[in-house]
Amino acid sequence: MKLAKWASAAIALSLLAEPALAASLGSKDRARVARAAPKDRAEVRYCLLQRKKGTKKGTIIGAAGGAGVGLVAGGNLGETALAAGVGALAGNQIGRGSSTNRVCDRVLARNR
Repeated sequence: MKLAKWASAAIALSLLAEPALAASLGSKDRARVARAAPKDRAEVRYCLLQRKKGTKKGTIIGAAGGAGVGLVAGGNLGETALAAGVGALAGNQIGRGSSTNRVCDRVLARNR
């Protein structure tokens, strides 16, 4: 039970810290914004930030879901950690693909 309390506290803390962390882009993404057409730069930056935010959110939700399933299934610490890792990986991929809309997909495809 202590593990569940610690895991839920860690998840809550990471969800609170998420908006502050998602406000910056990496060097490759900043270069992509700089290469974009001048009229598209603001949209490219916005879409890249949305993708990053969705990826992070998906990772956190997937890890929490995987850990929850591991705990409910009665797994030990190793099995629960493995389930959390698999959930985080799946959530990362799902969040990356579903975090932008068609407009962002077109803008990002146009400005590679």
